[in-house]
Amino acid sequence: MSDTGQRSARADRVSTEGTVASESEHSALRADIRLLSTLLGRTVAAQHGDDMLELVEKVRRLVREVPERGDTEIRDLLGELDPGTAAVLGRAFATYFHLANLAEQLHRAEERAAVHADGRGPLHEVVDRLVADADPNELDTALSRLELKPTFTAHPTEAQRQSVLGKLRAIADVLARGLPEEQAEVRLHRLVDLIWQTDEIRPERPTVLDEARSVSYYLDQLGRRSVPEVLSELDEQLARVGLHLPEGSRPLVLGCWVGGDRDGNPNVTAELTLETMRIYGERGVRIQSELLEDLVQELSVSTRLVGVSEDLRRSLARDRRALPEVYDRFVRLNAEEPYRLKCSYIHARLENTRRRYVEGTPHQPGRDYLGADEYLRDLVVMDRSLRAHQGERIADGGLRDVMRSANAVGLHLASVDVREHTNFHHTALQSLFDRLGELDTPYGELDHAGRTEVLSKELAGRRALTPRRNWEGIGDDSFKETLEVFDCIRTVQETYGEEALHTYVISMAQNVDDILAVAVLAREAGLVEITGGEGDAVEAVASIDIVPLFETATELKISGDLLDGMLSDPSYRALVAARGDVQEMMLGYSDSNKGAGLTTSQWSIHTAQRQLRDVAAKHGVRLRLFHGRGGSVGRGGGPAGEAIAAQPHGVVDAVMKVTEQGEVISDKYSLPALAKDNLEIMLSAVLDATLLHQTSRVEAATLKRWDEAMDVISDAAQDAYTKLIEHEGLPDFFTQATPVDELSMLNVGSRPGKRPGAGGQTSLADLRAIPWVFGWTQTRMIVPGWFGLGSGLKAAHDAGYSEVIDEMRDWAFFANLISNVEMTLAKTDMRIAGFYVSELVDPELQEVFEIIKAEHRTTEREVLKLTPGDELLGGNPLLRRTLDIREGYLEPLHHLQVHTLAERRKVDEPDPDLQRALLLTVNGISAGMRNTG
Repeated sequence: MSDTGQRSARADRVSTEGTVASESEHSALRADIRLLSTLLGRTVAAQHGDDMLELVEKVRRLVREVPERGDTEIRDLLGELDPGTAAVLGRAFATYFHLANLAEQLHRAEERAAVHADGRGPLHEVVDRLVADADPNELDTALSRLELKPTFTAHPTEAQRQSVLGKLRAIADVLARGLPEEQAEVRLHRLVDLIWQTDEIRPERPTVLDEARSVSYYLDQLGRRSVPEVLSELDEQLARVGLHLPEGSRPLVLGCWVGGDRDGNPNVTAELTLETMRIYGERGVRIQSELLEDLVQELSVSTRLVGVSEDLRRSLARDRRALPEVYDRFVRLNAEEPYRLKCSYIHARLENTRRRYVEGTPHQPGRDYLGADEYLRDLVVMDRSLRAHQGERIADGGLRDVMRSANAVGLHLASVDVREHTNFHHTALQSLFDRLGELDTPYGELDHAGRTEVLSKELAGRRALTPRRNWEGIGDDSFKETLEVFDCIRTVQETYGEEALHTYVISMAQNVDDILAVAVLAREAGLVEITGGEGDAVEAVASIDIVPLFETATELKISGDLLDGMLSDPSYRALVAARGDVQEMMLGYSDSNKGAGLTTSQWSIHTAQRQLRDVAAKHGVRLRLFHGRGGSVGRGGGPAGEAIAAQPHGVVDAVMKVTEQGEVISDKYSLPALAKDNLEIMLSAVLDATLLHQTSRVEAATLKRWDEAMDVISDAAQDAYTKLIEHEGLPDFFTQATPVDELSMLNVGSRPGKRPGAGGQTSLADLRAIPWVFGWTQTRMIVPGWFGLGSGLKAAHDAGYSEVIDEMRDWAFFANLISNVEMTLAKTDMRIAGFYVSELVDPELQEVFEIIKAEHRTTEREVLKLTPGDELLGGNPLLRRTLDIREGYLEPLHHLQVHTLAERRKVDEPDPDLQRALLLTVNGISAGMRNTG
């Protein structure tokens, strides 16, 4: 073992995640893409004439000739097109990518299925490693605490509509079934026609409820199928070596931000959060009800042949008293089939729970369920009874799958997090303290230390700050909205159970007072309470986790000090103890990248995790790190398993939480086999890091050398990046060169692209990280995914660290960084970017492009020193070939986008077809680039 992150993690190894890895599967993939492309061509010709198909092929041919003959011919051709024809042309190339992406997903799934069938799946391999290398005494503890929580968000980088995604999934089903050629072609052509006649541009911006329904589709599929399959595989692999999951363990749970993420989205109100919870709750109950319907058919065990436990008998007696109508209906049929009768009672309670969600009526003990714990207890009674009466194998069938699903999705589908900006909490508290008039210095005028002192004393006390009967006359609408959110959390917990919503994320948390402010407001809603004791013996109860989010490089540097300050407050420490001595901390990848550049962002997050690990250990607290990663490398994206393995030693302690965002959700989770494989990879990586990476895998002196080199690399990279973003011409350059202003017309999300209060003036500070990455990606400059690393590496070489950098290729953190940047560089194309700059950007801003090109040359040169071959992705020729093939379809979209952007900006009110053509190029380039935001 030679690194601090994972075995054999070298900077010259390129992940194959996202494409197939074998030559045979690649050939099969190309055959399916050719078939789908041919059918698309026939559809275009049939619906728009042979001339349109000939135009598509002519554009492809001219684009291939651009490197040798220039772009004059293609520009002249596009300039002659009317907007309607341009829109059809854009659709043709965009639809090709939707079909090609679908084919890649399918063949990745088939390739991975073969790996699993050969006994080489990630869980099989990690269990073998654990048996060989892990401390047996630590295995049971780690398995009992194991919890991976993928958390689904609705950030606007998913440019495909659900209407299109559903038809693409249907195409995958046809391709996977192996039908006779003619029969398959007929069905596929019908689906391609349907896709062509389905508008891929949303007619209007989706609401938060639309996003909730969309994300619940994926959560539903995971809860029904993928999660139980992953947990079944984990059970089987552990049983193979004589291990088992302890009772009550929850290795996989699902999380969600849709409906709870208030930061910067004025559409998310307390009322809307309650409505989204109803959507999730109904879905969650429906999943369990349908699983129960299957289970009641399976569990035909008769007491004429075998006994049952006394616990089950007592449970049935209680059910009979609470649900006499169910007994009267089923006793004749199931008098001697107690498991079926029990399932009938459970099904009735589930239906009553669903009705309570819809009607908003109070919980009725015994007649419905308040949260998943009660439901699971009923399932456990049957499980234990079967196992005590020669029914072990029966219990390991459908009942075990239902229990796995219930553990993961409960009766609420996913645990929703609330996120809010810290300023709202202090504004609300200012109104409350001003009402009391007891502070010598008004709350709004206190510095951080003064607010911390006031809030610490307030949290330790037991009074109520808020007059619960009448809020009129206190504060403004913002004050009322803030308090309503905490009351909303209390209502959710009383309706759906605590697991449905128990995490409160604080944006821009920089000081201890930011944390204590939320604790005090949570106390006002009855979510936390100091119950007794003083000093180090303070006791508390709490039903909520308070989670600071570190979004910028500056916040990441102080994260350890902030955690130390939080845990040094006796009352807050008591709240953490009440939550099982676990403190969750969220690491934001997007804004730290946008503010400091990729290299410094990644290094700051890595070093912050070390600080947090050490401080948590000092206070006897376990750390749950929540990684806010996006889909693109510029927002923390990349292969998830490799990212987990690249964490510092001792950071992963059986629990991990990670966001799944935008187009990554459909890419990873649209096909059940891919969803299962992705979850297995992450779960395996968490287990490996927990049990095999608690101590450094290299000597302290070696790690010290690597840290020194990374400090030099990071500082020089940040200097280069800072010079770029502080260039006075960059805001205008970015706005002119990219379609960032036009992205809002794509209607891809409910959240505004700019921060509240941002005006029409071009300002990078007001722009969110997502459109920042999305815009650069559309032009193929992809600045957030690589800029600065080249300058950093060069500076380290110049400072005498060349030998150290060569050693660092065995460091998982560094290997992961280089691998992700290499992938981004392979997708970057300054020749294509030049078309945008020459046609759309004021010549006076050309200097900005020269800076970008110079750093690109430096970065590519420095990265190639660390990777195999003479070209990017030299270690992965199949992926290189895939990207080259895609280029033939991507470049026409770029030329069309440049043309339509230029035409669009000439008029105040563009032709609707021109607008549509432009948006179709955005959609198509997004699909062609895959991880765009």
